Amino acid sequence: MSDEGEDPMDHEVEDEGAPEPSAASFTLRGTAFSAHKPEPGLYLVATPIGNLADITVRALDVIASADRLACEDTRVTAKLLARYGIRRRMTPYHEHNAKEAGEALLADLDAGLSVALVSDAGTPMVSDPGFRLGEEAIAHGIPVYPIPGASAPLAALLASGLPSDAFFFAGFPPPKETARRQRFQALARVPGTLIFFEAPHRIAESLADMADVFGPRPAAVCRELTKAYETIYRGPLPDLATRFAAMERVRGEIVVCVGPPAEAADSAPADVDAILRGLLAEMKPAKAAQEAVKLTGLSRRDLYQRALQLKSGA
Repeated sequence: MSDEGEDPMDHEVEDEGAPEPSAASFTLRGTAFSAHKPEPGLYLVATPIGNLADITVRALDVIASADRLACEDTRVTAKLLARYGIRRRMTPYHEHNAKEAGEALLADLDAGLSVALVSDAGTPMVSDPGFRLGEEAIAHGIPVYPIPGASAPLAALLASGLPSDAFFFAGFPPPKETARRQRFQALARVPGTLIFFEAPHRIAESLADMADVFGPRPAAVCRELTKAYETIYRGPLPDLATRFAAMERVRGEIVVCVGPPAEAADSAPADVDAILRGLLAEMKPAKAAQEAVKLTGLSRRDLYQRALQLKSGA
């Protein structure tokens, strides 16, 4: 899920063009198991997001025996293969070569071969270039098989303690402040927990914008999930924003979960108007909207527009 790091093209393992030998295997706790060759099609295989033990037997079976194994960074996938005693070639497929490599993989799929696609961490097609290959495979009428497993958004949701009956995964927010705030404003009324990825060098700025747009909603910043230094920070968004602004440096993969808007405010617009009228008696619309965010959890932009309407007698 990272948007940083070395260019995976710096260290590629080329596929020599021939299908893998049929005698494929993997090792679990010192015991070797024969892998069963999968049917033709595209297999989207979830891999661990940190702890290498978080992988399914079915995933190992497919990774070991598919005709092709496509991955973002061969160096990352090589560590997983070594852990489970899998020896095979890998085909690099990442954002820098997606067109050329994707065409070759699609040709293999059209020819009736099986292709296993893995990302560097987690589930393919979630914030990675695998989406393009999956979309093209479906358009060609090729079977697409999900091999479920680790997922950073779901792991963060579990750890956050926030409502999980409805949630919206929003990926990485835009890196620039104006676009980022606009994105948050567009999501402000989604009736569920919001889940974002964020880069460590932008987390403080992003949290500050979230606090300004979403108000004091409960939230959780989940860092290095399933890894040795896994840390979960929970609290109202303004508190989390202040906490991360004071940190000298933040490292690791980060997922942010933000609680849904306050139900009472959403279901009782008359109450919101009453709150705004009370605040407008003492302050200007911009300040009134800022204070109303803290009381309602609604979008500051929406509250400001409503405050202007009330001020003008609308």
